[in-house]
Amino acid sequence: MLRALCLPLFVVATLTGIGSASAKDSTPPPAPTSAVAPEVAKALASAEKRRLPVLVEFRAPWCYSCYYMARHVHTGIEWNELKRRAVVVEIDADSPEGAEQMKAWGIKPLPSYVVLDPQGRELGRVLGEQKRDAFYARMETFLAPGARLDELRDLAAAGGKKGRDAAEAALMAFHSRGAAEDGLRWFYDLPGRVRRAYEPDAGLEYRLARLRLMEAAQTRQGPTCSAVAPKVFAQAGCELPYELQVYEACVGEASPDTLMREQRAPLEQLVDKQVFGDASSRCADERSAVLILADLYRKLDDSEARTKLLDMAIVNLRGRLADDLGRDRSAADNLRVYIEQAQHWDDYDKLMPRLIATWPNDYVYPYRFGKSLLERERASEALPYLERAAARAYGENRLRVAELRVKALKRLGRQDDARAVAAEALKTNGPWFPDLAKSLKAEL
Repeated sequence: MLRALCLPLFVVATLTGIGSASAKDSTPPPAPTSAVAPEVAKALASAEKRRLPVLVEFRAPWCYSCYYMARHVHTGIEWNELKRRAVVVEIDADSPEGAEQMKAWGIKPLPSYVVLDPQGRELGRVLGEQKRDAFYARMETFLAPGARLDELRDLAAAGGKKGRDAAEAALMAFHSRGAAEDGLRWFYDLPGRVRRAYEPDAGLEYRLARLRLMEAAQTRQGPTCSAVAPKVFAQAGCELPYELQVYEACVGEASPDTLMREQRAPLEQLVDKQVFGDASSRCADERSAVLILADLYRKLDDSEARTKLLDMAIVNLRGRLADDLGRDRSAADNLRVYIEQAQHWDDYDKLMPRLIATWPNDYVYPYRFGKSLLERERASEALPYLERAAARAYGENRLRVAELRVKALKRLGRQDDARAVAAEALKTNGPWFPDLAKSLKAEL
C-alpha cells in the first residue's frame, strides 16, 4: 500500500487488538497453514532440519521505515550473525500472497519482524524502525532458549533479575501483538509475592502503563486513557509520537485537550535533541516526531511554529544528504515528505524527478509525483508519470495506480482509454483486492 507513513499505522493495530492470545494458554498457535506463503513454508522446512528459528520480515517498496532498517540496521557483523542463527525470509506486503499473510497474522505496521520457532509458533515480533542496539537486543531475546511465553512465565514466576527481565520481555511481546488484555492478565496471574516485587520497577511500570493505555484505547474508554496516558508520556522517549496517536484515537478529540496541549514542550524537546541533535542520540523514526509535532501545531492554529519546524527539518536533511539522494533513502524520503507538507511546490517539482531517476525501477515515486500533479489539477503532466508507475506496479498498487490513471484520463476527456485501463487492472488484480476493485469501478 502507498501510504505517507509506515510505523504510525501501529495505532491501527493497537486499536484492533490484533494477535490476542489466551493468557491461560499463552504459547501462540502455529502460523495459519492456509496463509503460509511458499517462501515461508520453505523457510520453516529448512529451519526444522537445521533446528533454527525463522525471522519473517514484512516490508514494502513504499515503506520509509524499511529503508531505514536496510541501511542502518541490517548490516555488518550483527546482521550476518543473525542470518546464521535464523532462517531469514522477506514478505512483500504489496503482493497478493503478502497481503493475505499479513491479514492472517494480524500484521499492520511496516516493517514488522516476526520470529517463529521451527514449528511455526510465534516467539515474538518487533514493529517499525529500531535503533541498531535495540533491534539486536530484542532479537537476542527471541532467539535465546526459553523464548516462548510459557517459558518466560516460568522464569518470571521465579523472581530475581532473570525473572524481571523475562517479565519485561513478555510484556513487550504482548504489546507488539496488540494483546493488551492478555498481557495484563499474564502479569497479574504471576505469584503475588513476585508480582509485588516487580511493580515498583520503573521499566516494568512503563510496560504495564503502555498495555493499560492500549487496552483502554481498544475498548474506547476515554477517561481511563486520560488517567493512564500521563504515566506513559512521561517515560515514552522516542515512542512518544506513537503513544500520542493512541491517546488521540482513544479520546477522539477534534481539538487537543489539556493533556495533549501539555505535550507540546516534550515533543519540541524530543525533536530538538533526537531529530536535529547529534546522530548518536537521534530517534530511529525521525519523521513521526516531526509530523506529529507539526500536526499538533496545526491543531493549535500555530502556523508560524509549524512552518518553522518543517523548514528546519528540510534544511537539516539537505545538509545531511549533501545533495546525494542515493546516500540514504529513508532520509531522502523524509525530505520529500517535509517539502510536501510545507507545500513548497517548486522545490517538490524539482525533487521528484531526481528521486525517480535515483530509483528508476520503483513505481513508488512516479506514482507519488503523478498523484500530486493530479491533485494540483495538472492532469496532462501527471499522466506520463502514472503510466510509468503502472509499468512497474503490481499487486494492490496496480489497482491504485489504475484508479489515478482513470481520473487523469477522464479529466483529459479520454473516456474510452479510461475504461480500457480499468478493465485491464480489474482483470489482472481485481479478484485479489475486492475493496480496491470496487473503488476503481466506482471511479468509472
